[in-house]
Amino acid sequence: MAETSSNRIVITVLGKNRAGIVAAVAQILGDASVDIKDITQSIVGDIFTMTMIADLEGASTTFADLQASLAQAAEEVGVSIQMQREDVFNFMYRL
Repeated sequence: MAETSSNRIVITVLGKNRAGIVAAVAQILGDASVDIKDITQSIVGDIFTMTMIADLEGASTTFADLQASLAQAAEEVGVSIQMQREDVFNFMYRL
């Protein structure tokens, strides 16, 4: 099946830099069989930012359950994690 924007999600992470942020997000996605298509991260001073594009097509969980897992990880790691469908993101930001 062709990859479509409706299967893809955008995950953004923002917070104070510390060890384990990327690992926590990647572990959740890996456990859910979510395919990471692209990732970028940067650290400015002590502020960490990361944006991921991922594909839910083969995922073993729902969008809502994945969102809940990421919200729990955000609380545990002390960062903000937002997840939205790529088509919604593109519409909102007119990319």
